[in-house]
Amino acid sequence: MAWNTPRLDTERSRRRLQILAELAGARAVRQRERPQRERTERLRQLIATRRRVAG
Repeated sequence: MAWNTPRLDTERSRRRLQILAELAGARAVRQRERPQRERTERLRQLIATRRRVAG
């Protein structure tokens, strides 16, 4: 009786590589969006400060 262990291992490593690639892609997207979020947050703080000063 032949064992399917090598096939399972290759399938497992293929899925693992796929998951790692997806995680790397998601990490890259977050890093690209982070500066925009920081700029947006700074702008909101400036607007809130001006409203307090003007109001």
